[in-house]
Amino acid sequence: MSSSTAKDSGAASPLKLFVLVVCWYAGNTFYNIYNKKAANMIHAHWFLAAAQLVVGIVWSLVMWGTGLRKTPNLTAADIAACIPIGLCASLAHSGSVLASAVGAVSFAQIVKACEPVFAAVVGILIPPADIKPPLAYIMLAVIVGGVGLACVKEGKGVDINVEAFLFASMANLAAALKGKLGSSVTKALKSDKTKNMDAANVYAVMNIISFICTVPFVVFTELPTLRQEWDHAVTAHGLNNLLFNIGVSGFCFYIYNEFAFAFTANVGAVTSSVLNTAKRVIIIVASSIVFQEVMERNTIIGSAIAIGGTFAYSLASKAKPAAKKAKTS
Repeated sequence: MSSSTAKDSGAASPLKLFVLVVCWYAGNTFYNIYNKKAANMIHAHWFLAAAQLVVGIVWSLVMWGTGLRKTPNLTAADIAACIPIGLCASLAHSGSVLASAVGAVSFAQIVKACEPVFAAVVGILIPPADIKPPLAYIMLAVIVGGVGLACVKEGKGVDINVEAFLFASMANLAAALKGKLGSSVTKALKSDKTKNMDAANVYAVMNIISFICTVPFVVFTELPTLRQEWDHAVTAHGLNNLLFNIGVSGFCFYIYNEFAFAFTANVGAVTSSVLNTAKRVIIIVASSIVFQEVMERNTIIGSAIAIGGTFAYSLASKAKPAAKKAKTS
């Protein structure tokens, strides 16, 4: 895979952008499908999240070892600055894995549509404050309302998978913190050409740190029963089948993120955010079909409202204030 930074000679061609979006969407959709399949096989979901990151590490080492991509040239201080971001990336990834493992993929995606709410709060609380236009905050209420409606089941009232909701919310908060804390660090790394830190290498380094940060969670939460869970999964589903689903989910996770990073580097955060919102629709539909997840009327309407609100928030939050008219004498 080539470097994800845009060429200095000009903007990316429409064909290149189209290919990036298709690969991004396909990778993300297949990741969610195979991640759920792997999670259904082995009930050691922190381990699953860590194993998926290992696949990405192997991919990066191959790219660096063969010279297809320049090896990062980082100092100890650079790595230390990346650790908080890698920890947030670890929790964001693991939260998503755990949410889909204990609940429906479609429900996890609906809750993850609330990520802008967490990002807005983090943006205000952590300096420098990032104040959005009023319309953007109105859209946050729409998002929350949509997710709330999706949790109301006909004839049952509010019916929510609390565990899946909490894990998805953990992923949202971690992703918001990663965005807030990481923007200045990654921008500084990419601006120094001697460090060989284009968008692809930034993600590769964060992926390695993310894995290291995930290991303690595996040790403290699953290590005592990991061997038993692994043996049970192999007996029930077969070693090849288990490794295939873990390997494919890990590869798709790493690749779709690389394509997403490449697309954002070419078009900017606003367009990328809008398409990231549309991506959830495809994942919800695909997972509902593959895993036969029942989508009631309130779930469909609520998810549509939440995703629509996220789409509107992406546009409103980046809207430029109208230029003031020059005073006439």
